Amino acid sequence: MPETYRVGLLGHGTVGAAFEQLLAERADAIAHITGYQPQVTGVLTRSRGDFDEILANSDLIVELIGGIEPARDYVLRAMQAGKHVVSANKLLLATYGEELWSCARSNEVQLRFEGAVAGVVPVIRVLQESLAGAHVERIHGIVNGTTNFILTEMARAGATYEGALQRAQELGYAEADPTDDVTGRDAAAKMAILARLAFSTPVHLDQVPYEGIEHITAEDVAYARDLGLGLKLIGTAERVDGGISVRVHPAFLYPGHPLASVNGSFNAVTIESDAITEITLSGPGAGGAQTASAVLGDVISAMIPPASTPETSEALAIVEDVENAFYLSMEVDDQPGVLAQVAEVLGMQGASIKSVLQRGMDGHARLTMVLHPLLESRFYGAVQLVSRMAFVRSQPRAIRVIEEEFE
Repeated sequence: MPETYRVGLLGHGTVGAAFEQLLAERADAIAHITGYQPQVTGVLTRSRGDFDEILANSDLIVELIGGIEPARDYVLRAMQAGKHVVSANKLLLATYGEELWSCARSNEVQLRFEGAVAGVVPVIRVLQESLAGAHVERIHGIVNGTTNFILTEMARAGATYEGALQRAQELGYAEADPTDDVTGRDAAAKMAILARLAFSTPVHLDQVPYEGIEHITAEDVAYARDLGLGLKLIGTAERVDGGISVRVHPAFLYPGHPLASVNGSFNAVTIESDAITEITLSGPGAGGAQTASAVLGDVISAMIPPASTPETSEALAIVEDVENAFYLSMEVDDQPGVLAQVAEVLGMQGASIKSVLQRGMDGHARLTMVLHPLLESRFYGAVQLVSRMAFVRSQPRAIRVIEEEFE
């Protein structure tokens, strides 16, 4: 009989329960691969189990309780006791990752976290292992299944944001409180982790500006369709002028971009490098079974341990002002010369128009355009000037546009 490999499980919610079931189903197959029979030997919840007892009777700890505390304390104590740890806690890693990885190295244990980003999509492993020798230039990611489902529903069925969110909650893609998802904070935590791995420089959640999808309207989606664009919540991490920029915001994509066709609750990540041009990883990003599968993969890897996450090798500056193309939409008086005056103000800030639509609306008009890339500070300066013009009836709405397309 193979020797038992003892797994302590912290948290027994949707992912924790799915993980325990999957581990039991796959235990014999894992024993064949590793020579060890994994078994959950203790479970900690608010009303069940004692951490110290679970730690003493485990070879590895799986942390699935989420949040910062007590998760941080448990993970540190486990590694200090010489135990490998597997976690799916993106908020913890995006906030205290450097402390945790340093503790893992000091105690010669592994801290694995594939399930923290993009569900079952193996982007962590690809960055740490398959592309360890590549000089990554840029990552674009759809890393939140909830928002991708909502935006897909708005585009597919013409649903309002509120209606699409309600549908996501009914299907279990959105939590009762979806704040972290729809505001972009969840995606920002995940992009901080990806940027840390891609660029080997410290990146924390508070360094990642993020915007959500709460203010996206069905009208935005309809106009985008007329302009040949699709709307996604995009996380970006890229090298800029010797530093890096990491950010999350809604963005329009042209059909040739590999993320443009990623719909529903799926996640996807594109990785760009001179050595590889571009690769895209895609798969289910939401759901207990999917995340549990990624967690189990980490457990198996820890049972046959490779090196842990190395120290950072660079200290790159965070670049805040970057170039972007933009979609700009506003209600204006339906009178001659409006477009020319708007174009003149935009031009004064270095903004040029790529495409434009204008539709009459009972005495006023909806003016919608896509602008060529320019520095965000100059664009928003131009928007402030435009918003003060007498013929503008509503605050202009802006959404970024990602122009890259791949053959």
